[in-house]
Amino acid sequence: MQKVITITTSLQNGLYDITAEVTSIISQSKVKTGIASVYARGSTAAIMIQENWDQSVQNDVITLLKKIIPSGIWEHDHQDNNGDAHLKAGLVGASETIPITDYKPGLSTWQNIFFCEFDGPREKREIVVTIIEDR
Repeated sequence: MQKVITITTSLQNGLYDITAEVTSIISQSKVKTGIASVYARGSTAAIMIQENWDQSVQNDVITLLKKIIPSGIWEHDHQDNNGDAHLKAGLVGASETIPITDYKPGLSTWQNIFFCEFDGPREKREIVVTIIEDR
């Protein structure tokens, strides 16, 4: 089974919690045991599993990435001024694989699934969720 989640982003750099949407897709699949692949379409976006207790960890992720990958100094900036967005997305990674256990994502209490925007805001971002059943 495969479904696409579509979201709108409002920040240039931000994390967007998509756990509820992925959980819904897993539930719809009726898969008891397997894996869910969550993939960000676009070379300036990523997927990350991180804590969602409050906004602080999400803010810290963005602050860290801005410090280690500043904007405005990359060769690619001469094309479309988003060299840092490509590097951030490459560092974080385009996808995560999550186990499915008893019809639910096998996340711990504090883990959530985030879409990472590094070149926003964007009217339309797509996340592909692919469910594979263990047989």
